[in-house]
Amino acid sequence: MGDRRLFSPRSLFDSLGSSEEFIFILTSVIVGIGSGVGAVIFRFLIQGVEWIGYDWFPSLVSQFGKVYVVIVPTVGGLFAGLLIFHFAREARGHGVPEVMEAVALKGGRIRPIVALIKSLASSLSIGSGGSVGREGPIVQIGSALGSSIGKIFNLSDDRIRNLVACGAAGGIAATFNTPIAGVIFALEIISGEFGASYFSTVVISAVSASVVGQAVFGDVPAFPIPVEYQINNILEFGLYPILGILAALVGVVFVKSLYWTEDLFAKWKSVPEWVQPAVGGALLGALALGYPAISGLNWDRIPQVFNVGYDVIEGTLNNQIVLGTVIALLVLKIIATALTLGSGGSGGVFAPSLFMGSMLGSAFGVVVNMTAPFVPAAPGAYALVGMGAVFAAVAHAPITAIIILFELTGDYRIILPLMLTVVVATLFSRKLLAGESIYTLKLSRRGVRIKSGRDVDIMRGVRVDEVMTTNVDTVIHNLTIVAFSEVLSTGRHRRFPILADSGDLLGMVTASDLKRAILADTPRSTTVLRIGKTLRALIVAYPDDTIDDVLQKMGPRGLGRLPVVSRSNPRKLVGMIAREDIVRAYQIALTRRSEIAHRVRRTEMKVGEATEFVEIQLSEGDRSLGATIHEIGPSLPRECVLVSINRNGTIIIPHGDSILMAGDILTVYSRTTAIDSLVKALKG
Repeated sequence: MGDRRLFSPRSLFDSLGSSEEFIFILTSVIVGIGSGVGAVIFRFLIQGVEWIGYDWFPSLVSQFGKVYVVIVPTVGGLFAGLLIFHFAREARGHGVPEVMEAVALKGGRIRPIVALIKSLASSLSIGSGGSVGREGPIVQIGSALGSSIGKIFNLSDDRIRNLVACGAAGGIAATFNTPIAGVIFALEIISGEFGASYFSTVVISAVSASVVGQAVFGDVPAFPIPVEYQINNILEFGLYPILGILAALVGVVFVKSLYWTEDLFAKWKSVPEWVQPAVGGALLGALALGYPAISGLNWDRIPQVFNVGYDVIEGTLNNQIVLGTVIALLVLKIIATALTLGSGGSGGVFAPSLFMGSMLGSAFGVVVNMTAPFVPAAPGAYALVGMGAVFAAVAHAPITAIIILFELTGDYRIILPLMLTVVVATLFSRKLLAGESIYTLKLSRRGVRIKSGRDVDIMRGVRVDEVMTTNVDTVIHNLTIVAFSEVLSTGRHRRFPILADSGDLLGMVTASDLKRAILADTPRSTTVLRIGKTLRALIVAYPDDTIDDVLQKMGPRGLGRLPVVSRSNPRKLVGMIAREDIVRAYQIALTRRSEIAHRVRRTEMKVGEATEFVEIQLSEGDRSLGATIHEIGPSLPRECVLVSINRNGTIIIPHGDSILMAGDILTVYSRTTAIDSLVKALKG
């Protein structure tokens, strides 16, 4: 038999002497075209499901009136839930966080089946009336394609991550006809990388996808605006920041409502996970049947809060909706989207954010015209700006928000108030959500903190008491500055805790304090307590702080060492933490992260059936409270891995002597069929 070698596109191009640059450009073009084709197919799938659900099916049940608005989203949710549960759990929800996690932690590797299941599940969710958008699904579809192409060409992790960003950019560019915004979205949210090589390939992919999209759908903006919007009075610039603050509040309410609903469904163990999207669809249908009687809003074929709602948005941009209507639709859209995504439906948050923003902006414009007629402005102008502001508040992506609104509308005339409002909304939302966006919050709730496309949570997995020095060099409170200078000359530290005769911590004294005292001709008999910092002015660490907490305390102040005190008794010195301890903590964190990744990979290889990450919150009375991980280990099911413990917002990487406490949220990687046994072992 002859020499047989596996064929791969990469080996073919290598044999032809193709350069790396050629391969990168070729793969980015392939990903761009593939993303464009995927976006086209995805939109047609949505239209097909919508035609079946709201044209064909209603004609069969016309004698029952509008009951189809309950049946259609229920059936759509059921089929979507089945697909997600059995084939690709990553397709659940809005999709973008899963892509961010793959880029940050998995070298950009996404299973190819995700693209297929996400297409089908999201088209079922959106087409059947789910209150979600197209951007999340198309980003995940394009990214999965980019990851698959990268693996086919046997590229490095860095290049695969680049192709994932290319797929995300291509999907956005093709589905919304926004090539520039597609590029910025991919770089600002997905990869966090703006280097020349990244930028070039992402642009190529976005352009390729846009060509495909425009060939099918034409080169027209998603929201054509016949009205010319412009600043009519300089006083308007004082109103737009107020709109930005309101947009931040709406964004925060939306994010918190979504994850509150998600937690509610997650705790509902009596209903199988694959059935929950159907329950969400039924509740959505009940909402559609009920709100006309409550709000006076009427609908004909499809309720206003169903689907992406672009026709309703166009109405606000054209000043066609009254104040009471837009306020009602704003509240109803938040509820509808929370029900769809919180129950496990599949779709994006971009379209709902635009919808909420347009309703908020339109209502704000009407109120301005009623209360300040001397500052005339069309409500549609405020609706346009509100769209970008709420999306920015939700996604914390101000550049993307500004660019995408410009491309979606083709209107540059209101760019200045748009920029101002978007920035204000982003800043206030960051403050209210503790720096988390709707995308990163989903990951941080699982113990993964991502910033600029990279995992930044590694230093939150090590506590101060694991690496601090307990044998601390100290000075007594009545030590003179002359004696202190001798201590400095013989010691290896520059900062010393000052202790009372009883051993209580009184403050800190440093070499800089001594230098200032000498320059000020301070008497030689002066004690260190007089020249140092008192306990009240001292920056301290606690044993249960994470190293990330310590870095945030030390970094801005340029400190090299911090005293560690008891949280229950701040005068009790228990240790010191210094830069060298932090370096050691980093090595510990890396070792633990590698061990967990290895254990998860080993489990995946052993387990042939479905596996998933689950979160279990411990409460008073649970059988595992007060026990260590080592003690409960024998009672846990085999092939499950305890990944992290979320304790009051602090992420702890568990080890044998970690003690479980009430309120802890455990993230566990487990075989799906073993989850019931896992819960029983932990909670009883």
